[in-house]
Amino acid sequence: MRRWLPELIALPLLPWLIIQGRRTRRITPRLPEAMGPTIGQAQIPTGIGPEPQPRPLALLTIGESPVAGVGVATHYEAITGQFAAALSLRLQRTVTWQAVGQNGATLSDAAKIMLPQVASQKVDIVLIAFGVNDTTAFRSCNRYRAELLQLMRDIQAHLTPRLIVISGIPPIHAFPALPEPLRYVLGLKAKALDETVEQLIFNLPADLNHVRVTRVPMLIDINDHALMASDGFHPSASGVALWARQLATAVAAHLKSIKKSQAARKAASKQG
Repeated sequence: MRRWLPELIALPLLPWLIIQGRRTRRITPRLPEAMGPTIGQAQIPTGIGPEPQPRPLALLTIGESPVAGVGVATHYEAITGQFAAALSLRLQRTVTWQAVGQNGATLSDAAKIMLPQVASQKVDIVLIAFGVNDTTAFRSCNRYRAELLQLMRDIQAHLTPRLIVISGIPPIHAFPALPEPLRYVLGLKAKALDETVEQLIFNLPADLNHVRVTRVPMLIDINDHALMASDGFHPSASGVALWARQLATAVAAHLKSIKKSQAARKAASKQG
């Protein structure tokens, strides 16, 4: 019943919500995508001593407008570049990155259009950052789950990452650009989709049991207007920086746990 709550609330309000949605699209400024290259590198200072540096971590992000860099000037300021920089600083390791973003994209676009454009390669971390457009399109939880599963399977086959990171949906319930009750209803829908992702990760199907997956909620105080771009719908460079640090903290901890479990397995195999 909880997963259908947004639809049940939206149904009697539908004419009003449609009017609000059309007006919001009409009056909200349309910001461009970020300029510049969609690939880059976050480097740590080269040490003076003879110790060899570990190989760079490879990061690929795939997602909607924040990955496309809407709301910031360049991809170094967008989530991919800032996440790579925050992770490099935390791990003291160079991180190479590639951003695959599309303004207005949904999970369906990711699997059908976006990922097939990426060359098959070995990456360490893949960040999946979707949800806002699936929320505004009122995708059902079952469809959202199925399309996320398909994307995860395609990513595993295409890129074989050590870790798949799924970002939580941004706090739509507090977007300044959205009027009430549209903001409230979309917030409920986003929460339902986020809960679907949590349940999916907790109960991965058998063919993905070996895949490392984690979800990192986006915890941004939208009441701080400095964290939002001028359209009231996308994060500013400061907001992206906060999001990037949250991702880096969670991912660094997860990578550390992976390393510990691998070391434990090696020790156990030697004893055996």
